[in-house]
Amino acid sequence: MMKKLIMVSNRLPISVTKKEGALKFYKSTGGLATGLSSFYRNYESKWIGWPGITSEKISKEDRKKIRESLLEENCYPVFISQSDLERYYYGFSNKTIWPLFHYFIQYAVFNKNFWEGYRKVNRTFAEEVVEFARKDAIIWIHDYHLMLLPRMIREKLPDASIGFFFHIPFPSFEVFRLLPWRNEILHGLLGADLIGFHSYDYARHFLSCIHRLLGYEHMLGQINVEDRIVRVDAFPMGIDFDKFAGAVKKPEIQKEAKRIKKKIGDRKMILSVDRLDYTKGIPQRLECFDLFLERNSEYREKVTLILVAVPSRTGVEHYQILKRQIEELVGKVNGRHGTIGWVPVWYLYRPLPFNKLVALYSAADVALVTPMRDGMNLISKEYIATKIDGRGVLILSERAGAASELGEAIIVNPDNREETVRAIKEALTMPEEEQIERNRTMQERLKRYNVTRWAQEFIDRLEHTKELQRALQVHRITPLVRKRIIGDYSKATRRLLLLDYDGTLVPFAGKPSRAQPDPELRKLLGGLTSDRRNEVVIISGRDRKTLDNWFGPFDVNLVGEHGVWIKERGEDWRLIEPLKNDWKEEIRPILELFTDRTPGSFIEEKEYSLVWHYRRANPELAVIRSRELKETLLDLTQNRDIGVLEGNKVIEVKKVGISKG
Repeated sequence: MMKKLIMVSNRLPISVTKKEGALKFYKSTGGLATGLSSFYRNYESKWIGWPGITSEKISKEDRKKIRESLLEENCYPVFISQSDLERYYYGFSNKTIWPLFHYFIQYAVFNKNFWEGYRKVNRTFAEEVVEFARKDAIIWIHDYHLMLLPRMIREKLPDASIGFFFHIPFPSFEVFRLLPWRNEILHGLLGADLIGFHSYDYARHFLSCIHRLLGYEHMLGQINVEDRIVRVDAFPMGIDFDKFAGAVKKPEIQKEAKRIKKKIGDRKMILSVDRLDYTKGIPQRLECFDLFLERNSEYREKVTLILVAVPSRTGVEHYQILKRQIEELVGKVNGRHGTIGWVPVWYLYRPLPFNKLVALYSAADVALVTPMRDGMNLISKEYIATKIDGRGVLILSERAGAASELGEAIIVNPDNREETVRAIKEALTMPEEEQIERNRTMQERLKRYNVTRWAQEFIDRLEHTKELQRALQVHRITPLVRKRIIGDYSKATRRLLLLDYDGTLVPFAGKPSRAQPDPELRKLLGGLTSDRRNEVVIISGRDRKTLDNWFGPFDVNLVGEHGVWIKERGEDWRLIEPLKNDWKEEIRPILELFTDRTPGSFIEEKEYSLVWHYRRANPELAVIRSRELKETLLDLTQNRDIGVLEGNKVIEVKKVGISKG
């Protein structure tokens, strides 16, 4: 039987409107639904979300028609009232979470009424999902609008396979802690089995938050939550590479690209395409272009910036102010530098159809993509995919998630105007051979890790997490089993008792010193060890000295430091061998990712270690990547006995305790 996949997001891939009493349905021309069409065919799929029309605008009969029509497209609507939409979507999602998670703290509004609306709508979504989900269904929840949903579903379907993916950045602990409802949001997310992010940086921030706010430890992105394993990992979202690369070859798009180039003339063309949003850094981009023209007078009348701003949230005051600011800056740049025959900035405030967008990508000599903060930024990937002749230069913000994959682009700090101005000059003067070399490398990577592979890897990891949960599941002891155990224990002539210490013989304590055996435990151990039929083994993460101090008077076997040391009755401590190498399967994919992003680097596998070599990589890029890799590995291995050592042009990962000595 085909597995059931339930996709859940704020909006459905089909929107509904009502004009002159008639319902109209519009399919999304892009986004997840389009990119994953082939992926869906492997599952019995349903997509649950808001259809874009509020409850007040439709009758009961309309609701029935909408449900029936959407079900034909494997979609199911969640109806939301206008007042709930104002609080949940326009309020908490876009006035609280969006600015806060993008580090625009000054725009964040902390309103209890917004929060209550957000919680209410998440509950409504949960009711609809539970209605549809079979026991074996895979539930994949998307983005910040539905952060409470995983736990709400878990309460109703404790065995469900639930994945959650963030399409926006996750902020650092110092920023996230500002949120009054931070703990409830974290608990909501931890209802998922797998939580995915675009980059390891965002995953690291999340792990830091759950550790510092909720006290959960993590090992290599794995958290134990209420006897259940939760995995946190990075899945950089890809694009439908073949769609964009193939579109450039279509006659109508080639014709449009030629028309654009004819209008530009023999000038160089810089392209900037973004949704109008304060996170995209459009004003800063215009200021950089202004400074570039001021510093490089030889480029006057020789370069044109085409600035496309797609309308967004037009009713929100911050966006209205931003629109006016951009229009004033466009006027300023054109007024300062323009001539009768040359307008430096062509400004378009409108959405672009696919063919027009691809034609612009194809015609552009340079793409200037410099958001202040962006979860991924697919525009940068789409631009590279369209450069089938290899010519073109991408300038990319280091704060876009895509920067971790597109290392061959010119990476800039969007707040550093001097650096961005230099990058524009470098892009315009870059030799054609270098452009082709950089773009071919990025294209191979984007072709290999496309949107379908992104989705499949997420689902595969989710299913693997569920298998791990089942393998490690603790079975509760029923009264009948308890009676049988007691009977077998009483009749046995030899008994082996393997006892964990922290969390088993004593509760977990804030300070290790507070977890020493109390009189009741000492009496219990005394009784067990006085019976010569019993062989008692205490297994602990404690050091040998502590275990000797606590259990020296008892006739027990001790295992210390999580299995590194063993002390059998009447003998001295000794080291346990051989050491394990199971950690390699967790670390190797991270090294492979950095190898993909760092041309010239490679991985060496030794018996007890993995080594990442970067001697043959570009020196400047190697410095950046080695720092990133070291930070990532240190964070992921901080709670395991795995060491990260930096040598001469190498980073080595190995079990602690292995050394030349």
